[in-house]
Formats: sequence, C-alpha cells, structure tokens
Amino acid sequence: GGQPRRAPGTEGVGRSYAIGAPDRNAAEGPEPLDGPGGAVEVADPPRPQPMDDELPPEPLDNPRRLLVWPAPDVSTQQALSDRGYRPVIVNSREEVDAQIAAFPAALFVDPLTGPITRTALQSLRQAAVAAEVPVLVTAGLGQASRDAAYGADPAVLLKALAPRDSEQHPPRVLLIEEHAEIALALTSTLERRGMQVARAASDADAVALAGQFRPNLVVMDLMQIERRQEGHAGIIDWLRANGQLNRTPLVVYTAAVDQADLPRLASGETVLFLAERSTSGEVQSRIVELLARIGTN
Repeated sequence: GGQPRRAPGTEGVGRSYAIGAPDRNAAEGPEPLDGPGGAVEVADPPRPQPMDDELPPEPLDNPRRLLVWPAPDVSTQQALSDRGYRPVIVNSREEVDAQIAAFPAALFVDPLTGPITRTALQSLRQAAVAAEVPVLVTAGLGQASRDAAYGADPAVLLKALAPRDSEQHPPRVLLIEEHAEIALALTSTLERRGMQVARAASDADAVALAGQFRPNLVVMDLMQIERRQEGHAGIIDWLRANGQLNRTPLVVYTAAVDQADLPRLASGETVLFLAERSTSGEVQSRIVELLARIGTN
C-alpha cells in the first residue's frame, strides 16, 4: 500500500503419591506411604540443579538476558548485542518459567523470522505476566483492499495478547496513534472482537488518559513514542510508576501506509492488516531503546 508513512525499510514443594497395599500372598512388605498411585503429600528432598548455564542469574558485568521469540534476524541480534543484551530463545511457557531465576529484562516477541500462533503467543504472555516480566511485541501494519490484504486482522494478535480483569470484563486497550483514520480503523476492528479502546493522539496525551482508563494492553505507533527526555514522562514511565509495567503488555508497530490513501481507509475501501515491521536503522534503534527503558529494574 504505497510508500511507508514514517518507517521505510524492510511474553519444599510436595508431590502426590498413592497409598497402596501389597497383593494378597505377596512376598514383599507393605508399600511406603509415598508409593505410586495415592494422595499423600510429602516434601521432596533437595535436588541438585542441572548444570545448565541458562539458569543462574548473570553477574552484574555480563550482558543481561532478554527472552526472545523467535530467533532474531541478524540486524536485530546485532542491535540487541550492541545494547548489552543476551537474547535467549524461548518457545513455550515452560521455557519462560525456566528462565525466571535469571531475572530476564523482558520478553521480546518479534515475529520477523517466523510466524506465531495465537495459542503460543497467549501462553508466552501469560507466563511472562505471571512472573512479572515486561512484554514487548512488535508488528507492522499494511493497508490494502480486503481482497488484496495478505495478512491477518490486527485484532487477532491483540486479543491474544490482552489480559483482562476477569472473564466478565472485556480487555481495555489504550491506542496511541496520531492519525485519526488509522486510529478509527484499529478501534473498529478491536471493538468488533469485544475489546474496549481508548485513543490518545500522542504519548503525552496517553499519560492523562491512562489514569482514568487503566489499560490492560497498550498499542502504539513506534515512531510516536517520545524519546527519553529530562522532565518528560511518557506512557512507559506512567506504567512503571503505577506498578503496571510488568502486567501490561506493549505492542509497538510501524505503519507502511501512504498518507494519500488515508481517506480510503476512513471510508472502508481499504483495511489494515498485519505485515512485517520495518527493519530500518531508525526503527531498530528505537526498539532497543524501548527495551532498555522497559527492562530497567
């Protein structure tokens, strides 16, 4: 859909045992209370931890580990390494859980080198949020007619990511997007899937809105996030100050949308779809800067 608008380029413990009796006329004595098949809770003896270099916390002078899915592309890997991160690939909730003792900076889901299912994405997000590890997900948006759109509805990704207060409450999504046409298109598709949306036109406006709306998910145009400035508080700072950063996933997107086509988006002639995010140098720089901000503990 035309030239990119702003960003050109290509997530003692017990065990249950059975109580059983030996077979009639059996030679062996009675089974111990922690034999197989019953329901007596006994404490496990201490077990030596496996010799796995992925488990212990990093020394302070080592690169901080960053949980990633999938394996980063070459340029992203280099950008993360340059910023002092050690990417550790996680493919499941269990693999996220196994890394928590190492105090990872964040979970970074960046689907550039492979697709991710809604179930897998939700599982990774749930594991990270339960462990109070911040979650950052990247995406790209494209614009085309319904017949020509080759990617999924963005609401599919966002609904899988959005926590909710309870089953009776819809997820609350805070959308930060300066262009009304893009904001309205995203809001419409999210509301059709049962989510509540509040829109802010800028990072600064989002801070005032967040206090009233208390979002479960924050979705924002990467190029609109304010760079860190002295005396300036953006949405990341608000989430941290209010104890919400580790439980509110963040989705940042780059939009390859031609401004000349925005009226077609507003009229419904075209739709937004998920696409590959930009990999320009400016985008890579902003992503690692954002990771550094949310990973500050």
